[in-house]
Amino acid sequence: EPSPHLPAPKDVEIYSYNFQSSLRWSPVPVENGSVLYTAHYKTRSFEEWSEMGCAQSAQTRCEFPPQLRRRRWTILLRVRAELGPLASAWVHTPPFVAERNTTLGPPRVNSVSVSPDSLLLSVSPPFTPETGDILTYHVSYWENTTSPTEKKLSESKTLFQIGNLKESTLYCFSIHVQLKIYSGHFLEGQQSVPECHRTALS
Repeated sequence: EPSPHLPAPKDVEIYSYNFQSSLRWSPVPVENGSVLYTAHYKTRSFEEWSEMGCAQSAQTRCEFPPQLRRRRWTILLRVRAELGPLASAWVHTPPFVAERNTTLGPPRVNSVSVSPDSLLLSVSPPFTPETGDILTYHVSYWENTTSPTEKKLSESKTLFQIGNLKESTLYCFSIHVQLKIYSGHFLEGQQSVPECHRTALS
């Protein structure tokens, strides 16, 4: 039975970055004693609440266990505070679907090889792809001048070239990744920090 004397956790939210997700909340303040927290999950297909490995924990966050790392599942979570025999009301999260609600970070630029008319880029995706993932790297690049004209290209390979460049000229680029979720729907990643490289002299 929830106690009117023990407040429920506040600021309850799911934090999800590159498909790594956790439930987080603010600590419940009490005069004395240490508050513990219990979190549960359930999926759309199964009506029972289940333990998620955070029962009577002093932490104010709970990582998603491996069985919840399914991108398409609709996941519901709840958390409450406990102090001795007292328990707060449950706080419920809105439905969470990782492939819609996660934030994709920028891709990693592993190396850049310069030649007189091109830059050869080697990149890595921000998360470990699953079989069948369709990933596109969207590149914006520009000559480092006072009034640059931005050009764009899209690549599905992790090794690709920015071509038709002038020799011995400083070019900058930024990349973001796009993951196809299902027909006509995409998850857009964050832009990488622009980096600049000078093409070689022929």
